[in-house]
Amino acid sequence: MRTPHTSTHHTTHSDGPDPARVPSARSPYDELAALSDDPAGAPADGPAGISAAGPVDGPAADPLDGPAGSPLDDFLRVDDDPDRQDGEADAWMPPNHRRRGRRRNRATGLPTMLRLLVWVLTLACLVTLADRWALLYAERQAADQLKDRLHLTAAPEVRIGGFPFLTQLLDRRLDSVRITVPDVPAERVTLTQVTATARGIRIDGDGPTAIRGALVPRMNGQVLLSFADMNRELGASQVSFSAQGPGRIRALGSLRLAGRDVRVRADAHVRRDGDRGISTSVDGMRLDIGDLATYRPGTGPAEGLHLTRPAARRITREADKVKALLGVPELVHRLGVPDGTVRAALHDEDRLHRLTGAPYFLHRLTGVNLADVALAHPEVLERLGVDPSLLTALTKLTRPQIADRFAFAFRIPEPPSGALRLRRVAVDRDGVHVYVSGTGLLVGK
Repeated sequence: MRTPHTSTHHTTHSDGPDPARVPSARSPYDELAALSDDPAGAPADGPAGISAAGPVDGPAADPLDGPAGSPLDDFLRVDDDPDRQDGEADAWMPPNHRRRGRRRNRATGLPTMLRLLVWVLTLACLVTLADRWALLYAERQAADQLKDRLHLTAAPEVRIGGFPFLTQLLDRRLDSVRITVPDVPAERVTLTQVTATARGIRIDGDGPTAIRGALVPRMNGQVLLSFADMNRELGASQVSFSAQGPGRIRALGSLRLAGRDVRVRADAHVRRDGDRGISTSVDGMRLDIGDLATYRPGTGPAEGLHLTRPAARRITREADKVKALLGVPELVHRLGVPDGTVRAALHDEDRLHRLTGAPYFLHRLTGVNLADVALAHPEVLERLGVDPSLLTALTKLTRPQIADRFAFAFRIPEPPSGALRLRRVAVDRDGVHVYVSGTGLLVGK
């Protein structure tokens, strides 16, 4: 067995590391590592495995190597390089401070640009909010003034166009203003909506809170009278209005006469009345008594009480009703049938069928005014299935009374300054549209 070395002789170290064991290229980190050597006058017993005479077993320890696993060893460890020879160390290179400085300058400049952009956006948002607030305030003030001066039940809707608003206010000139007024009373009807659009308005005021008036060089407007409002106000839920054609309205409704419902039809022609008004003329009025007869008020040849064509065809097929009609001389005279032909038809069924089956007989029968015949022979209506009291109620219902149910008119107000005139009237599916235009209108003081 080998006896351990117990000599107390201390090996004398040189002033520095062995030049043969130190690489030729020195770096500041190598010099820093050299400071970790045992100084002069260190204790005899060194680290484990080292004695005064040298290491006990294994190769001699490198003075530059620190203890295994020390922080200094980790700090001085160099990554393995397959192209590097044993014992060869990488040459030390000074760090490139210039490139790192440029990168740091670009990084530090980016937040400044972002901050500037945020400030610009914030200022733009604040200016926009201030502009919109001033716009809303001006619109509300204008709506309240229009409501008071026009005595409206509800405030109109005012929309000021153009952006920004504050620059227009400073220039005292607005690009466009759109005003919508709902439910404007106009004589017998209510105008559903009145819309006016003005452009190039010159305002008189010192700000959105001190606008005294405005001058409207030109304005275009539209008035809508809807069929729904006409049904409610003119028809009292019994008459409905609809478009019949260019400038014409069809009215359909019902009346209760002598305990029976009578269907009413009328055509109203809408036309312009002067420069600021419209009016209607009602014609084509008729009252239908089921599918039996039609009554048209008036004294013309087409007016009066007439059998419908389906009803006249049914009557010609019933011998009893035909003989009852031919038994009235006045009716026979109106039919234009010779007396001999009538007498022969009353006694011969074949001649009766030939007479009533002739096309001219059916046409003449529908053209006879039964109201004139029934005045002297009320039994004729009874044989036809018409209550005489109904005819009495129909004759009392005059043409003006029926026309008054469907007629309406209104005029647009005359402005205190400038000109406002009506351009045209049109009938559309939703109602009557009236187009107006104005120039040189002065609003306010």
